[in-house]
Amino acid sequence: MIKYFFYLLISLLFFNQTFAQDVSIKENIDLEFFCDLEKKIIKNSEYNYQTFLAKDLKKKNLDKFQILSEKPKTLFIKGLSSFLSESSKLSVKIVNKDVVLFKAIDQRNNYSESGIITRKTGELIHEITKNIKSENSEKYISIYSCKKYDKKV
Repeated sequence: MIKYFFYLLISLLFFNQTFAQDVSIKENIDLEFFCDLEKKIIKNSEYNYQTFLAKDLKKKNLDKFQILSEKPKTLFIKGLSSFLSESSKLSVKIVNKDVVLFKAIDQRNNYSESGIITRKTGELIHEITKNIKSENSEKYISIYSCKKYDKKV
């Protein structure tokens, strides 16, 4: 559990440092994962960063999570959410040999989504923030364990 908060902390710090360079695609990749939900952390009017295990939630796993990137600035995220599947909304795109980091913000709808996946361990953290401009913002942080899907020829 501590390692997840460590990854979350690193991702938040990493996000803050990457705003100076919002796009840095250093690798061409075409990866597919299947991901098991491990836990979800919820912060809203009802819960204050309460953690729920996957077995306690009705949320399903990710059967096909796909990442496509092309140097120097193209990144596609498919299968995590319909919002992130629209590549034009991605404002932060970082791909290197260790991590894939992405963030999309919809200022008009007061909404953002972000995520980070470590390519070596397959740990994925997906954060949804609603009412980002409000003092009562809502956060939904999902933590997944992902395995690469082997493409058979």
